[in-house]
Amino acid sequence: MTQATAAAPDKNMTTRWFILIALVVAMMAVANPQYAWTLFTTDLRKDFNASLAAVQLALTLFIAVQTWLVPVETYLVDRFGPRWIMTAGGAILALSWWMTSQVQSLSVFYLTYAIGGIGVGTIYGASIGMAAKWFPDRRGLAAGMVAGSYGFGTLFTVLPIQNSLDANGWRQTFLVAGLVMGVVIIIASQFVRAPELGWKPAGWVPKTSGKGLLQNTRNYTPGQMMKTAPFYVLYLMMTMVAFGGMMVTAQLKPIGVSYGYDKYMVLGMSAVSLALMLDRALNGFTRPMWGYISDRIGRYNTMALAFGLEAIMISIFAYMIKSPIAFIIMSGMTFFAWGEIYSLFPSAITDVYGSKYASSNYGIQYTSKGVATLLAGPGAALLMEWAGSWLPVFYCAVAMDAIAAVLAFFWLKPMVARLIAEGNSQAKSAAS
Repeated sequence: MTQATAAAPDKNMTTRWFILIALVVAMMAVANPQYAWTLFTTDLRKDFNASLAAVQLALTLFIAVQTWLVPVETYLVDRFGPRWIMTAGGAILALSWWMTSQVQSLSVFYLTYAIGGIGVGTIYGASIGMAAKWFPDRRGLAAGMVAGSYGFGTLFTVLPIQNSLDANGWRQTFLVAGLVMGVVIIIASQFVRAPELGWKPAGWVPKTSGKGLLQNTRNYTPGQMMKTAPFYVLYLMMTMVAFGGMMVTAQLKPIGVSYGYDKYMVLGMSAVSLALMLDRALNGFTRPMWGYISDRIGRYNTMALAFGLEAIMISIFAYMIKSPIAFIIMSGMTFFAWGEIYSLFPSAITDVYGSKYASSNYGIQYTSKGVATLLAGPGAALLMEWAGSWLPVFYCAVAMDAIAAVLAFFWLKPMVARLIAEGNSQAKSAAS
């Protein structure tokens, strides 16, 4: 009996893949509030008779709420489990978009759209945390798949949303899209649960010493994590790299319109629409790709490589911005080298600070995206209006990416190795 029980396969090894699929579906459903936002900006400016900077403030407030409340939401996930917290998130997002479809002033629009950030942040924080917990052996790949689904979720909705905007206006589009998002999230959430405390894949042992991808066997609480230096370096780096990607996310359509690319047709659609579809596809694909690479060559080597590539891509994007074909290709390449932050940073946080508080710890790290959005949303729009050109905005992004690449390889990498060695030593002493 005992031998048969010991030899029985671990059902969790199969279950975790079904949970991962549910997380992917939920994350695809919450992609529109951020990645389809740029489609709404032109209509909103006309309807509210507002400047681009004023309209972009709505996205800034949304992402501020989405990111800065994630520590609270992920604490609830770690405390009560993901299923009902995610269900509530889906309902809140649907309610937000219904209310937004009814508003008559930009100031109220700010409020109702920002409420949706609560729902999106809940789904995002819970999904990334569950992926990290269920896949310690493939953490970069799993986090990348979940984060990638958030990146390419709008690939399938860009044209339907644009067609709905053209035919029905932004209010009806908000109403229908919000209902669909809410229903999909609520259904997917019913299949999600957390692994038992201490569970790990059969036969897998974390690497705690030597070279390569190291993992800490000590579990740091959020308070303990925030007393260590690597956390602040990770936070600074994610803020800097997120700026470039968030700038393109928020401003791509206004940039394209300023050069007339919304009227330039390529393959039967405007250059702006085609760029958006390519961006979403690459943004989604590259998150698991970079996560997989980081599982093989290490998180910080991968960060240095990807951030350096991002600096090069944005430089070329700025240099060739007056070519519509280059606008399509290089905006896509910008997303190719940017989206990896959403697979690398949650994986790194869990590697360094343990899996027990993975959701809560990454929830705090994720607030850096909110800081970046303050710079990339109205900040970038104001800089463009002051300079009369998008080029200074591009160059700021290039500088931040280059600095982050240097920090990852020469400063963060050895700093993390020392902290993990210290943590593993303390965990071993506590166990003996």
